Amino acid sequence: MIKALILIARIIFGLVFIFSGFVKAIDPLGTAYKLQDYFMAFEMEWLMNTALPISIIMNAMEFIIGLAVLLGLKMKYSAWGGLLFMLFFTSLTLYIAIANPVPDCGCFGDAIVISNWSTFYKNIVFLAAAVFLFYKRKEIKPLLGEKRDWVLVSFIGLFIFGLSVYCLRNLPIIDFRPWKVGNNIPELMKEKKPAEIHINFLYKNSETGEEKELSQQQIMNEGTPQAPLWTFVGRKEKIIDPGMPAIIDNFQILDEFGDDYAEYYLEIEGYVFFVIAYDLNKTNKRAIVNKINNIALSLQENNIPIILLTGSTFQQIEDFKKEYDITYPIYQSDEISLKTIIRSNPGLLLMQGGVVIKKWAYRNIENFDKISRKYLAE
Repeated sequence: MIKALILIARIIFGLVFIFSGFVKAIDPLGTAYKLQDYFMAFEMEWLMNTALPISIIMNAMEFIIGLAVLLGLKMKYSAWGGLLFMLFFTSLTLYIAIANPVPDCGCFGDAIVISNWSTFYKNIVFLAAAVFLFYKRKEIKPLLGEKRDWVLVSFIGLFIFGLSVYCLRNLPIIDFRPWKVGNNIPELMKEKKPAEIHINFLYKNSETGEEKELSQQQIMNEGTPQAPLWTFVGRKEKIIDPGMPAIIDNFQILDEFGDDYAEYYLEIEGYVFFVIAYDLNKTNKRAIVNKINNIALSLQENNIPIILLTGSTFQQIEDFKKEYDITYPIYQSDEISLKTIIRSNPGLLLMQGGVVIKKWAYRNIENFDKISRKYLAE
């Protein structure tokens, strides 16, 4: 019976750690952005520059621990690692569930988003499994032997670190975000079901101090209480049904006058290229000058629109256009939205009729002739 429980605990604990570590390891920037959210919430801005290395190491360790527990590799160390992981993250998620400093913990990256309280309850279960495996670690025999197990663990580590670095330098091999290839962006920007909110209005009698709470329907039927005897003091909102908000919310393409061109560019029936550079100061200028600017000239000759979206200020935009001889429009958009669109600064996005056709990290951007042959139909 005990052996069966140990096996079940190893399988469940190991598979969840493997999945969680893998989906975050292939998107190290996503985890880094989430860590930066934590650092901001906890007023630890001095750690911001460490977010990416911490992301790569933490995700790799989670994957290694999960596979080691599943296969029974070096249980003396993997059981300790799993227990320490769960002790730390169970405590952290309890605080997050209570204080709610970030909307979701990011424990499964963008693959699965669950509420903070659900995350805490999940961690309680896996903490119990970690404690159980820790106390039974000596009953789990080495898979191949002491020395060979170390070799296998080393290969696992090299694989997951290498995969993470590859995805960092290119793009995630699996895209879990809304802006993945094949998605229709205008459709994802539509609200699926509007929220149902009841609003009551509060009035106070200036002579007696009595307060009235009236619904919208009552005011429509009876009118508002007569002034100056009754004065409006506030309103109460009660959410009856939160509805189903749009998957992509508040995406904008703004010019210097505040006009939004998102609908215009997303509904172009032909091809349109988006250059995504969430921060012009941090973007790779060589890629802009040597690759994107050259592609832009060819696109303009073929009457194919190309625009650049950034979270930088309009003054920074003007300075950037002059310094790097930008001949195509630059618009402002939300920095967080741009980081979600593509994990590259800059990155290049090809769309047609609102559908994402192709995404390139700046290292992988091809010349116009290759792009035209592969993706631009005659």
